[in-house]
Amino acid sequence: MKQYKAIISLVVCLLSFISASATTIESTRHSLKSPDGNYIFSFFQDSNNGKRQMYYSVAYKGYTIIRQSKLGVDIQNHLFESALGVPNDTCTNWGDNLLYIGTDTLSHNATWKPLYGEWSEITDKYNCMSLKFRKGKPDTNNYNVFNKERTYYLDVEVRAYNEGIAFRYHFPSTSNGLFIHITGEQTQFAMPEGTMSFYEKWAQGPISYTPINEWKDECERPLTMKLPNGYTVTLGEARLTDYVRTKFSLDQKLSSTLKASMYGCADIMTPYNTPWRVIMAADKAVDIINHNYIMLNLNDSCAIKDCSWIKPGKVFRTGLKQEEALAAVDFAVDRGLQYIHLDAGWYGPEMKMTSDATTVSETKDLNIPAICKYAASKGIGVWLYVNQRALYQQIDTLLPLYKSWGIKGIKFGFVQVGNQQWTTWLHNAVRKCAQYGMMVDIHDEYRPTGFSRTYPNLMTQEGVGGNEEFPDATHNVTLPFTRFIAGPADYTLCYFDKRIKTTHAHQLAMAIVYYSPIQFMYWYDKPSLYNGEKELELWKNIPTVWDETRAILGEPGEYIVTARRSRNDWYLGAMTGNKGREVAIKTDFLQKGKKYLMTLYQDDPSYSSKTKVKVISKLIKGDEVIRLSLQDSGGAAAYFRMM
Repeated sequence: MKQYKAIISLVVCLLSFISASATTIESTRHSLKSPDGNYIFSFFQDSNNGKRQMYYSVAYKGYTIIRQSKLGVDIQNHLFESALGVPNDTCTNWGDNLLYIGTDTLSHNATWKPLYGEWSEITDKYNCMSLKFRKGKPDTNNYNVFNKERTYYLDVEVRAYNEGIAFRYHFPSTSNGLFIHITGEQTQFAMPEGTMSFYEKWAQGPISYTPINEWKDECERPLTMKLPNGYTVTLGEARLTDYVRTKFSLDQKLSSTLKASMYGCADIMTPYNTPWRVIMAADKAVDIINHNYIMLNLNDSCAIKDCSWIKPGKVFRTGLKQEEALAAVDFAVDRGLQYIHLDAGWYGPEMKMTSDATTVSETKDLNIPAICKYAASKGIGVWLYVNQRALYQQIDTLLPLYKSWGIKGIKFGFVQVGNQQWTTWLHNAVRKCAQYGMMVDIHDEYRPTGFSRTYPNLMTQEGVGGNEEFPDATHNVTLPFTRFIAGPADYTLCYFDKRIKTTHAHQLAMAIVYYSPIQFMYWYDKPSLYNGEKELELWKNIPTVWDETRAILGEPGEYIVTARRSRNDWYLGAMTGNKGREVAIKTDFLQKGKKYLMTLYQDDPSYSSKTKVKVISKLIKGDEVIRLSLQDSGGAAAYFRMM
């Protein structure tokens, strides 16, 4: 009997040992928490019939916001391997034989001061782990001898911030000299069933509130969603400079599962980092806005030594006649603007490759150096529009020429974006502009991923359904929760144009709610339309960059209330969608108990003015509640000065 029990015990021990060994061999598991413990990133690599697959999930405050999802890249390197005499990989999927070899971890806690922005100081605090994998034999690390071994390394780098989770793929260098041809990403985002999305097919397109399972095509990034438990989740992309744009598409094989959808293939040399994939969550939707600086934190620090020439400001677009440009300078001086802008058409048909952006069109009465000289005498700078076709062919000639004219900035027009070639060209063009002291505004489909931290001469960009298309108010109050999470947007604020679909106070508030260091104002307007409207003193005195920003109240597609501070002064913008509402705003952003003079700008249909915006002033105390009645498609703005 004792012998029988001993045999049973031995069998149990052996089975336990085998089970433990199998777990070690078959699965690799790691997790990472954010400093405040709210986010947990869980990773495991599973092996099935000798094929390894990486997975992850993300929990926020104990709730799973990303269910088990794939990680990895698809690589097809057979041709280049053959060319170098390296044996071809026999795996069906490139990652099938990735061997886990270790993990590095670290914690980081610092603050930095941007040249300009929505905050004067930004906290950069995270926990990090780098999961390391090898494919093939260990590298010899002898770069003096050609290595014909099929050796690859891949690291999955993960950062857990209090503001969100970010991960990317890093390819360390190897001595075999292999280039890497990336054909796709396996990256998935398995959302909870019932997730709704603010779907946007292209960067300047309309936004619809749609179940993710009903998508028919790709969706732009950032992508903001509503989970069944009420949480708001945003997926984004950071530090895209030399890769391909990656949107989101629905995985047709798995319910409620999105996947990274690359524009095309990418060819890289090691060492190399792919862009960051970013996941943010919040129980209050406005906190997604309040944490959008995570995009900047994921980019490199400023690469420009002397930034004294980079000056944010407000811009007025002029007509393309000499007298109109000079009158625009005078209007800019009168209305507290810092720049004028000569838009498309000044050098000829912009869509023709033969158009020469070094010379004013013979059909135009313009002397640009003379305009720049007059503007400079008034403290005003001049921006020029140049189509990408001309920039692509002439940029090395244009930059020194424009500098000699006195130009301060260039608006890149109709840029091609998406593939690796144009992504790389575009960011290199921004670098070249910095060498000549030239600021940049990129128009059309480009969306930011935080590059303005590294090159702050990239002041703003379009990539937004703005006032060139006259969207409705519901679209406008969705944008702060979607497009503006990526960074500043050149929405082109209108005021007098009769085609706007909102109230004037709604447009007025945009200068506070919408962040753009270079802010185009009075789009489609002419100086003659201004008749001393009292409320426009707000636009005259308002800055375009801030020391502190707080999104206070709001829901995407419904309404938004934002407060911003410049030095000791506070500004507040409130915008509602197509449906009006009452909002109660606690002014706890002001110093409690201190007296402030509040100047309030709000719609009043009974007010006897062309714009129907009434201006009132009253004393309030910090922390007091103010109540606003926002009419359909309406808004309000306020300025607070401490007494």
